[in-house]
Order: sequence, then structure tokens, then C-alpha cells
Amino acid sequence: MATALRWVILSTCCGLAMQGQQHGAGMRMGDSPAAGPAWSELNLSMARMHLAMKRVEPTGNSDSDFVRLMLPHHQAAIDMAKTQLLFGNDPQMRRLAQEIVTDQQSEIELMQAWLKRHGQ
Repeated sequence: MATALRWVILSTCCGLAMQGQQHGAGMRMGDSPAAGPAWSELNLSMARMHLAMKRVEPTGNSDSDFVRLMLPHHQAAIDMAKTQLLFGNDPQMRRLAQEIVTDQQSEIELMQAWLKRHGQ
């Protein structure tokens, strides 16, 4: 059951990604005339995350690989939340952004400690 569900989710995500590529052919993220500095910062955070994740070499240890890939993912969440704090106006979204910074930083510290304990 779980495997079948994973395949359905993966298929759906791949299909949506392909539609996005076809729909936005010739346009990159941030090319919109309405995009401002906040949009650029959000995209820069994503680009840094993708670059950092691509640099992670598989170890063959699922736990270690998971943690090493999650570190840049969590850092990107922090960076994006900080962008929200700089540019956002909605009190609820600003509160969420602050919680993301706090929670994700705590999780980064936990993962770094785990890696250290496991000789990574």
C-alpha cells in the first residue's frame, strides 16, 4: 500500500513538473515584471538549496543521507522566512516566519549533533 501511494505521489509530482516546464517554456523563475526584491531573494534561497543538495554525495546510509540532504533544505526555509520578515506585512505570516526560523534552526542543530555523534 505504502509503495503504491509513493508511486502515485511521484507520478503526480512529475506530471505537474512537466506541465510547469511546458507552460513556462522560455521563462525562468523571477522573470515576471511584477517580481520584486522579495521574489528574487526567495528564488536565490531556493537556488542555493538546490546547489547544496546536489553537492551531497550518497553514503549508502539512509539515515545519514537523509540528514545531509535535510540540512540545506532547512537552511533554505530559514533564509526564505527571513525574507518574509524583511518584506512581509501580514502579522500571521510574519509570526509563522519567525516560528520557522526558530524551529528549523533547532532542527539543524539536532541534525548536526546527530552527524557528529555518528562520525559524519
